[in-house]
Amino acid sequence: MARNGDLRLQILEQARSLLLAEGYAQVSMRKIANAVGCTPTSIYLYFDSKDSLFHSLIEEGMARLHEQLETVVSMYPNPEDRFRRLCRGYLEFGLENPEFYEIMFLLHPEQMMRYPTEKYRKARRNLQIFADAIADSRSDEPDFDPILSATVVWSLLHGAISLHLAKRVDVSLSTPAFIEQVVEHSVQMLQPHSS
Repeated sequence: MARNGDLRLQILEQARSLLLAEGYAQVSMRKIANAVGCTPTSIYLYFDSKDSLFHSLIEEGMARLHEQLETVVSMYPNPEDRFRRLCRGYLEFGLENPEFYEIMFLLHPEQMMRYPTEKYRKARRNLQIFADAIADSRSDEPDFDPILSATVVWSLLHGAISLHLAKRVDVSLSTPAFIEQVVEHSVQMLQPHSS
């Protein structure tokens, strides 16, 4: 039997694998326990329900993304450089970590309990990082809404990742060139418009 911390990690890894392979409705605590090699009761020592287990998977992905974005913030004090690097970092995260990204954003388990408010607030920090970079670059415009702009940019980035992961992007396109174009369009969207 695995040590406590190891067992929790094994549970999360197997749950992630099963969720992506079979979908939310088909995964049970018993199925996860069988994949891990423990009893369903052992899983309940760490997670009080299937939903709380899957919420932990979402939280884990959001925390990894946050860590990557915070690294960018600490390395690029210039707002435009920071914003450009944040966009690139977000795209790279989604494309390099599809198993996390799909669980974070692409699963639609209608039967799952609502994501807990405190976890949602933590996840929202990722959007706030973009909003802060945008606000820093457009601080002289009092009517400019950085959260709205960050949400629009996130929509573009998310759409690009989703299409790429679903293999709906023309295979003849170079992935690095595709990423660069998405980043540049994101940056251009935030340039002040002349009246």
